[in-house]
Amino acid sequence: MTVAPLHRTLEQELFALLRGASLECPVCGEFVLHEGASIRCPECETVLHGRLDSAAVQVEFGSQAG
Repeated sequence: MTVAPLHRTLEQELFALLRGASLECPVCGEFVLHEGASIRCPECETVLHGRLDSAAVQVEFGSQAG
């Protein structure tokens, strides 16, 4: 029997968000809104800008302290 890890890394969480497999904000845990190529959290105002159509996924992370 093998032990499976229970926690994902931040990189895995971000890729899941970009794929649409996750709907949870990595900052506050609320539901996110997918708006074209960007993902926005209406609760904490975190915005992720990314593109999956390229060979290497590029993620730009923006957050504003409030």
